[in-house]
Amino acid sequence: MKINWHILVLSMLLTCSFSVFSQEGSKKITMEDLMLQGTFSQKSVNGLRSMNDGIHYTTLEEGRTKIVKHSYASGEVVDVLLDLKELKDAKVEMINEYEFSADESRILLMTNPQRIYRRSFTADYFIFSFKNKELVSLSENGKQRLATFSPNGNRIAFVRDNNLFIHNVLFGSEIRITKDGEWNKIQNGTPDWVYEEEFEFNKAFAWSPDSKFLAYMKFDESEVKMFNMNKFEGLYPQVKENALYPENYAYKYPKAGEKNSSVEVFVYNVEDRITKRMDVGEEKDQYIPRIKWTQDPKMLSIYRLNRHQNKLEFLVANARTGSSDVMFTQENKYYVEERNFDHLSYLENGKQFIYLDEKDGFNHLYLYDMATGKAVQQITNGDWDVTDYLGFDEKKQVCYYESAEVSPMDRNVYSVKLNGTNKKLITPEKGTNRTVFSNGFKYYINYFSSVSQPNTVSLFSSKGKKIRVLEDNSELLEKLKGYQYNTKEFTMVPAADGMTMLNAWMIKPFNFDASKKYPMVITQYSGPNSQSVKNSWSFDWYQYLAQEGYIVVCVDPRGTGARGQNFRKCTYMQLGRLESDDHIAAARSLASESFIDEDKIAIWGWSYGGFMSSLCLEKGADVFSAAIAVAPVTNWRYYDSVYTERFMRTPQENEKGYDDNSPINHVDKLEGALLLCHGTADDNVHVQNVYELAERLVQADKQFEMQIYTNRNHSIYGGKTRLHLYKRFNKFLKDNL
Repeated sequence: MKINWHILVLSMLLTCSFSVFSQEGSKKITMEDLMLQGTFSQKSVNGLRSMNDGIHYTTLEEGRTKIVKHSYASGEVVDVLLDLKELKDAKVEMINEYEFSADESRILLMTNPQRIYRRSFTADYFIFSFKNKELVSLSENGKQRLATFSPNGNRIAFVRDNNLFIHNVLFGSEIRITKDGEWNKIQNGTPDWVYEEEFEFNKAFAWSPDSKFLAYMKFDESEVKMFNMNKFEGLYPQVKENALYPENYAYKYPKAGEKNSSVEVFVYNVEDRITKRMDVGEEKDQYIPRIKWTQDPKMLSIYRLNRHQNKLEFLVANARTGSSDVMFTQENKYYVEERNFDHLSYLENGKQFIYLDEKDGFNHLYLYDMATGKAVQQITNGDWDVTDYLGFDEKKQVCYYESAEVSPMDRNVYSVKLNGTNKKLITPEKGTNRTVFSNGFKYYINYFSSVSQPNTVSLFSSKGKKIRVLEDNSELLEKLKGYQYNTKEFTMVPAADGMTMLNAWMIKPFNFDASKKYPMVITQYSGPNSQSVKNSWSFDWYQYLAQEGYIVVCVDPRGTGARGQNFRKCTYMQLGRLESDDHIAAARSLASESFIDEDKIAIWGWSYGGFMSSLCLEKGADVFSAAIAVAPVTNWRYYDSVYTERFMRTPQENEKGYDDNSPINHVDKLEGALLLCHGTADDNVHVQNVYELAERLVQADKQFEMQIYTNRNHSIYGGKTRLHLYKRFNKFLKDNL
């Protein structure tokens, strides 16, 4: 009876969901369109910066060679601040990023970035002066990292070769702040690999508001174990010196339960050139995921997080003495949400701060007292999550934030008074909104999209009046009229618990015929607090699959985001169990539809999604006939300490949680077709994961397919790599469905 009820609900929801928008064009989508030519790429507004006056903003234009000044009020061009083509003997061909000095008399340009890991890179930085129209190199001593103006604009801090430097803008001189930086041992001013990846930041230094101090973090990786991987000659790029003898690339990577870096915090006094160590406690096995200056230029706040990541403390340290006190403590029975770390505002009164907390079961803004560390006021309230804190207008005493209040699949922006009253919706369109405010909050630029509308960039006044559309992607919409495709329809499917309904979308084949049966491909990511089912624009491989005659479905299982803490943290200590159960249950329910061929169902995913697809094929042998797993985690013991332990604690504490839900321990259940894909230079999810799963499949006498990509990282791209990868997917699905 319960199963029949699920089928009835699913049928009703499919009937009531958004109608399919079918284009009647004659052109067919090709893989070259998607993977090489960028035929369906959206346009946007790049390099947006609000200027000091709050009434002008700048953008990067004409192939990132111009910095153009616009008026918020009219949207019109006011001036061209910098045109590389007009500079004589300019060493910069393209501006990747730029930063104004505080008085806007200079611009710091970044160009020629060379990637290290996901967020880190070396680059060439140049300083352009408006007064003398000169463009000069920041340093002639090698590529730099993270160059940043001091608030007064007189100095620029940067990192090179794991050491921290300061460039004096007025005199052109350069001094070295640290001297002990060493590859795979000591990092000054930049995080180690696991901090960069899992605490999601790259710059580990900060100027004080008065420019007199430079705070920085020092990472000692000496006791972190090394991970080794070969790098071959390859192509795109070609490394000729590796032609005969591949490079052994070794770097520090702490796996779950292993030793992490020891982290210290220092403050350099610019005037007397003395460095002082800040007191972060005696415990070494802890994390320092952020540093941030308070409104007092002598007081530095330091985030201190225990290894279980369920207790966060804000320390306030005296920059001159190094002494510190605990200002605020946040605890959670599961783990503290790391995505909130950047959502902290110290008010100008020097007595209060705004921060996000989940204490009532949903992510909300709170006003705290710095002296007591206690909440003074809950600013937002309701059974929905604040997904981003956008800032505080001191003059109006108004907070701006993004939330999932309308729907977990939508993102809208609101304003609310500091006391929690007078809440206003300022982005009423149903879809995904991302808003960037001007200095002073007088204007905002909104980036909007939905399943039927590609990226639309519009300029608004603070009162919500639309001033001008900057980009509406009308050319893309016109182009799409010539192609055969269907848009997504939203629906819901039952979870494995028999009570919870899961958000999903479906794309039906072009010229869909309900009397026919179609093979189905389920796509998902499924990781903690992630979200794949959103009301936002995409035009990708899934439209191609639908064109080729597949039903494509995406499901967000339990553990995913924007539905409150109980929903997203129910997978704690057992990653993979509930998510795989939910996908198996969802596939079973969907298979009851008359137009879906229950004998031809596949599931695929990348990274966490690859972990999930391989586990689902093993556990759901009676439902899934094929799976594609790209760069999958196959045993959580192989993955890094910060991410894995946040959700699982250590293997020593949670042996059963690790072993019961790892694909390498379920190979005996495999019945369907499995395709494993991985890059040999994946620094994130090591190719070790696929190799170890492959060996266990071999020893269990289970046939499978495997595609390895030379020198490719976690994203598997370069040259024609992406085209080859997705053509491989297509062939596998055609052969097995």
